[in-house]
Amino acid sequence: MKLKALSLTLATTALVALSLPVIAQDQTGPNESLKTDAAPAGAASTLALAYELYDLGVADGDALTVLTAAKLAASVDVTAGTAATLDPATVDVQQTAKRKSTGAAPAAPAPIMNDGEARPVAVTTFGSAGNEDDGAGAPVDAAAMFAKATELAGDDETLKGLIADAEAESSRGRIGGSVSYESRLPTGMYDVWEIPYYGNSYAEIAVVGDGDANLDLTITDENGNVICYDVSPSDQVYCDWVPAWDGYFYVTVENKGNKRNTYYLLTN
Repeated sequence: MKLKALSLTLATTALVALSLPVIAQDQTGPNESLKTDAAPAGAASTLALAYELYDLGVADGDALTVLTAAKLAASVDVTAGTAATLDPATVDVQQTAKRKSTGAAPAAPAPIMNDGEARPVAVTTFGSAGNEDDGAGAPVDAAAMFAKATELAGDDETLKGLIADAEAESSRGRIGGSVSYESRLPTGMYDVWEIPYYGNSYAEIAVVGDGDANLDLTITDENGNVICYDVSPSDQVYCDWVPAWDGYFYVTVENKGNKRNTYYLLTN
């Protein structure tokens, strides 16, 4: 094709495209992309694995496993987040994470953007607290993991030296950060978190409890479609997906145990 003919073809194509009606993206189905080329697991995944290994190492009395957990936890730059207060009236309480087929959903979600910035994470708590024992406190951090590894090493000076060297090197080369939100959730109650995510961007959420009580998790989009669901007898959960469009996701965390659970909600 000659250059002149090619230019004419491109111009004609552009005019046709401009004359066609704009097709709006269908946002009535689940807000989850079917693409399989998602980004690799990130900071929240690394932290979730660290806590899983830590619990395993403590249970087995294995200093090396705990050390591995500490190194993973220390490799992530974690920022403590402060959540806004979510107006309970904007959440459809009848669609909470009580059944697998439903999840928390908004009555009328606000725009995801506010003056060019994404709206902050927000949370509200529902339910009536039952009789409970106080929990042990927040999950351990990397420093406490290193200390536990040293304790489990006992009289093994070589292993203690390895742990000390690893701790000294832990602040170097940290991967991209995760934001951590803390909640002290009484038994019989549940938190609903409203979290905005951009479309076609990798999203991940981890819940890491203090080990005192089982936590159940449901993640839904703003249409009430279930994105992730976990009722295993654990207080550690991880979920990742790719939203198809900009929108809110609602993370419902319910305390199913008989003690208060202080947990971290970790996001990328």
